[in-house]
Amino acid sequence: MKQNILDIKKLMNGATIAGMLTLLVLVILGFRIGIFQSAESFRSFIEKGGLWGIVLFITFQAVQVVIPVLPGSLGCVVGVMAFGPVMGFIYNYLGICLGSLWAFLLARQYGRPFVKKITKPEHFEKYQSWLEKEKRFDTLFAAAIFFPVAPDDFLCFLAGLTKMTVKKFSVIILLGKPAALAAYSFALTMGFEQIMKFLA
Repeated sequence: MKQNILDIKKLMNGATIAGMLTLLVLVILGFRIGIFQSAESFRSFIEKGGLWGIVLFITFQAVQVVIPVLPGSLGCVVGVMAFGPVMGFIYNYLGICLGSLWAFLLARQYGRPFVKKITKPEHFEKYQSWLEKEKRFDTLFAAAIFFPVAPDDFLCFLAGLTKMTVKKFSVIILLGKPAALAAYSFALTMGFEQIMKFLA
């Protein structure tokens, strides 16, 4: 069990490094061939993937919650720019909700040692006191998901260490994610578009 946890941690670290390097290469290539000239040119490129492009993006967003290959905010921006504000939001929402449930179930299956190994030590040290507030945890968790003032992905792992039911967790995620995700995606997308215009 301990060896499996260590292997997973190494895999996650390797995936994060590989993801950042891949992103750098793709961004350079994208600028050279004109994909990033505008939001429209980027969207046109993504649409060539059809249904598979959508499935791949949702899957990527789900994996992002458990294994942070790239900064999570970047995925939200890509979703909106690639599929438009409405469908981009929906695909982001589906992927992040699925990934959140996956993180919760992994923590429930493998317990505290697993969570401590695959998450940032500073996050666990800061929020582990929430586990001692059993009667208040659900409220604290729901507030953190609705108002993104805490590391949402980590808290999904932490929730898996409590007695919270899968049903309650799912309801909190499904109801708490939309407003914060919409505001977050909109703000980041506006900023990213300005950067693209500046670099074009």
